[in-house]
Amino acid sequence: NGSAVFWEEGVSGGYQALLLDEDKGWLLVGGKDHIYLLRSDSLDLPSQQLYWPAAREHVAHCRLAGKSLEECANFVRLLQPLNKTHVYACGTAAFHPQCTYLHLGHSAELQEPFFMLSHTVESGRGKCPFSPREPFTARLTGDLYAGTSVDFMGANAAIFRTSIQGSSQHYIRTEAYDHNWLNPDFVGSFSIPDTHSPDDDKVYFFLKERAVEAGQWDRRVYSRVARVCKNDAGGRRSLINRWTTFLKARLVCSVPGPSGVDTQFDELDIFVLETKDPQNPTVYGVFSTSSIFRGSAVCVYSMASIRAAFNGPFAHKEGPDYRWVEYKGRIPYPRPGTCPSETYDALHKSTKDFPDEVVSFMRQHQLMWEPVLPLGGRPILTRVNSAYMLKKVVVDRVDAEDGPYDVLHLGTSPTPILSMQLSTKRQQLYVSSELGVAQLGLQRCELYGTGCAECCLARDPYCSWDGQTCSRYFTMSRRRARRQDVKYGDPWSQCPVTEDSDSVEVKVVYGVEGNSTFLECVPRSSQAELRWTLQQTVSQTHESRQGNSWLPQQVPLRSYKDLHKVGGNSLSVDEYCEHLWYREKRRQQKLRTLKMKQESRKARVRRNNPPE
Repeated sequence: NGSAVFWEEGVSGGYQALLLDEDKGWLLVGGKDHIYLLRSDSLDLPSQQLYWPAAREHVAHCRLAGKSLEECANFVRLLQPLNKTHVYACGTAAFHPQCTYLHLGHSAELQEPFFMLSHTVESGRGKCPFSPREPFTARLTGDLYAGTSVDFMGANAAIFRTSIQGSSQHYIRTEAYDHNWLNPDFVGSFSIPDTHSPDDDKVYFFLKERAVEAGQWDRRVYSRVARVCKNDAGGRRSLINRWTTFLKARLVCSVPGPSGVDTQFDELDIFVLETKDPQNPTVYGVFSTSSIFRGSAVCVYSMASIRAAFNGPFAHKEGPDYRWVEYKGRIPYPRPGTCPSETYDALHKSTKDFPDEVVSFMRQHQLMWEPVLPLGGRPILTRVNSAYMLKKVVVDRVDAEDGPYDVLHLGTSPTPILSMQLSTKRQQLYVSSELGVAQLGLQRCELYGTGCAECCLARDPYCSWDGQTCSRYFTMSRRRARRQDVKYGDPWSQCPVTEDSDSVEVKVVYGVEGNSTFLECVPRSSQAELRWTLQQTVSQTHESRQGNSWLPQQVPLRSYKDLHKVGGNSLSVDEYCEHLWYREKRRQQKLRTLKMKQESRKARVRRNNPPE
């Protein structure tokens, strides 16, 4: 791609963490034993780096435990903004995770940004995974909310809240080694308010896990959305230092099939698109499966449907076979999963004030019975038995002439994409892998050429025809000549009609008499429809033109043989059409003559063989 800038000046790869500052114009990249500071305007500008290795004693213990030298390094997995001048960074540190603070500033002498590591080092347990390959997620919003494991083997995975810089909140987590609570691979986490009261704020986690409700021997994997209240302080007598508001529900992305059997997509990646209403962002999920067939899909969810699932019935184990069923018993008050706030009940100012029956109910009922269904009931995009699988997604909401459009930027396999960051201010997409970081422009209007028709047929909300060429569309532009039609892609209604319009590329092709010649026409837009037509000569065009037309007159060319015949005999369009009409007339006459002969033979047979 000619618009891509690729940065590969890193020392040792493993670029799993990206952090973008739109206002200051820098991009932090976390790699193996290093943190890099890049200029977001262009990655080919000079970059800076900090060396942050694992301690020697930690590397030695890691090697003694049987890990490879490659794994026993400090892979930077977490970069989260703390304030305007500092970033919180965590790394695996040879299976002994550690965190520190990164100070960023601007040098007046050098006229460029600089950064440096703090001497303060904190434990990374419950904040960052031990392994460089373990899936995890974290979100710093006052406190650090993380989905990760806290042991060397990665068996004790949970959702944690840990304090940063003396926060008033204390350490809290999901129950340990209880698969009814969690058995996860974490995907993403997001802080989303539920109401205008900050006491109702929640953190949503997206994950995939082996389905406990599917049966003991069933190894199927379900995608989930889970949530916790930010002000959860745990229980007073039960669930001490454990979440008392933790709930989870299944995310369904399926294609309806015959006999009511749906095709399920379960592997997951999530992007939450912020909207003007902070309480109701749009959730995009990329799902894939390889169990029965190779396929992937994109589903879209609303926060209304997610909240409806959490406000619905609970799942429950009962009966002689101990199956999961819908819980139809009495639900205690306040409803389990509700945040303590004045919105619902001023008497419950903390989760420690919840009645014992609420806490006991939460210990046994984390799973919701009803799943979260996508908007429209099915995926908006599917790929089945394709050469690639959809793995990552980021979404940009673009204002076009006829309203906003959500543009999906999708990362595919087999290339292992580690992270994707979108810059709406600079109109850039940053994609990291083991090899480096790529910078891609969101709009590439120059690919559509200078013609109005090609630009319109592209149906690209980033682009419009400005009267001279296909260029970036600006919502504040007042130019009358600007043309765009994303919904229909109809050049006839958008593009001006002029007599001297010549948007057709002219190619001279030489042929040999008696041989065939290959004619090729490659459309600039995937939405364009190719039509083979015959252009009249200059004199014939002057005589036969009726009105204005920026396309040549279309001829009913039935085959390549017809096209060759027209070119070889130098027939005009009218002469060629008359020739086709005469040939068709002769064919009809032959059919009528044949039919009359057949009827005459039948009449003679009847006269020679009268009925007895």
